[in-house]
Amino acid sequence: MKVANILKKYTMTFALVVVFVFFTFLTGGRLIYAQNISNLLLQNAYVLVMACGMLLCILTGGNVDLSVGSTLCLSAALSAKLMQGGANAGVAILSSLAVAAVIGLFQGYLIGYVHIPPFICTLAGMFLWRGVGRVILDSKTISIQNDTFLNLFSSYIQIPGLDSEKHYISALIVGIVVAVIATAMMLRSRAVQRKNGTVTGSEIGAIAKVVIIDALIVIYSYKLMQYKGIPVMLLWILAVVLIFGFITGSTVFGRYFYAVGGNEKATKLSGIDPRKVYFWAYFLMSFLAGISGLLMGARIGSVDGQMGNSYEMDAIASCFIGGASAYGGSGTVPGIMIGAILLGVINQGMSIYGLSDSWQYVVKGAVLLAAVVFDVVSNHKTGKS
Repeated sequence: MKVANILKKYTMTFALVVVFVFFTFLTGGRLIYAQNISNLLLQNAYVLVMACGMLLCILTGGNVDLSVGSTLCLSAALSAKLMQGGANAGVAILSSLAVAAVIGLFQGYLIGYVHIPPFICTLAGMFLWRGVGRVILDSKTISIQNDTFLNLFSSYIQIPGLDSEKHYISALIVGIVVAVIATAMMLRSRAVQRKNGTVTGSEIGAIAKVVIIDALIVIYSYKLMQYKGIPVMLLWILAVVLIFGFITGSTVFGRYFYAVGGNEKATKLSGIDPRKVYFWAYFLMSFLAGISGLLMGARIGSVDGQMGNSYEMDAIASCFIGGASAYGGSGTVPGIMIGAILLGVINQGMSIYGLSDSWQYVVKGAVLLAAVVFDVVSNHKTGKS
């Protein structure tokens, strides 16, 4: 593989490394404090989760869902209100997810079968669900004090006898085990490809990829070991990412989204119903927004009418920065995770450095624009064709 191809394929990965190193020096090393490294993913949990659903929408032709921030607010508001009224955590969680699912059914049907343009439909939803959330909250802030709910989403895994107040050894052990499993899976995949004669790339490149991924897993686990251990929220994030990574990368159902975004007419002629693809994209997106509402409600510990404001923009930006095409048909879950983490590093680095909110918007806008321009120019696109 030529150097130019390698740079093009891993552009955002290199960008993430450069940005991380830059902000590490800019913040005097504070960015890599154990607490900041732990909080990096937790503060961006909603982005990592919602970006998986947003990718499906974008794959269908560059479409987006503008209502997810409001759906997140409604989900969190409903759970907080129910628990304030005495409902147990299970009822609150299931009710919130059910409402998010109904929103997904409603918008998915309008977009897929009634052919309402996604932008218009979800723009209306952005106002509608935000308003319903504020009605539920009665324009007040509701605190969440249910221990079961908080433990389910925002606690840390600590093993008595193994973990202490200063060192949570279990985090490092789990990290090493995950690294070993990841290595075994990659080697097995490589062996299957070699057997089938479908090996791509050099052996040195494959080994280097495994080593880098394992090193990152162990380093991150080491940082978690120094600060409270493994957060439960990380497990929720991993579950969503792995499920949607498998769906988009290893299932026929997942390939339908790429097919519709690549050429909807040809997809329809091949026997695939694009209406169902649109429906599932927006249904799953709303459901993930509901999960994100629960995660954010537990992390913040309270819910108000402004929760989730502009969160949809972070999810959209993560997808485009992570390599999803503005015209649809291309993009991967690993790619958007890199985009989300890159955006998170920028946000956290600027906050630690003390950059004003105004300049933070300028920087994020510039990064998003650069990512989209790179996609269009590097793939020689001047239109959807």
